[in-house]
Amino acid sequence: MNQIKSHKDLKVWQESMSLVIEIYKTSETFPKSELYGLVYQMRRAAVSIPSNIAEGAGRKGEKEFIRFLYIALGSLSEIETQLEIAYRLKYIENLEDTNKSIYFIRKMLANLIKSLNGII
Repeated sequence: MNQIKSHKDLKVWQESMSLVIEIYKTSETFPKSELYGLVYQMRRAAVSIPSNIAEGAGRKGEKEFIRFLYIALGSLSEIETQLEIAYRLKYIENLEDTNKSIYFIRKMLANLIKSLNGII
């Protein structure tokens, strides 16, 4: 793996940070009754994605980095499910743009894992 100065140099981290902002803005419009339910869960899962990428990048060795990237993938799947729930409850009208972001991040995470696996 090429040495990176910081996790902030990773495109997947940058894109996942943008997804966090998108999730926060989207969930602001949800009913107040969802504040400790769906809103909390979505925000927690969204924050978990770049956080795990950062933590993994800061760990020693590719094996540990890969483990944290898989956790980030899991959180990404949580977000996808929670957005679908919000859509079905009619809290949001359109998932197209967000689903594109999720797909892009998932692809980048998978490619990063694949490239790191080649090093081990």
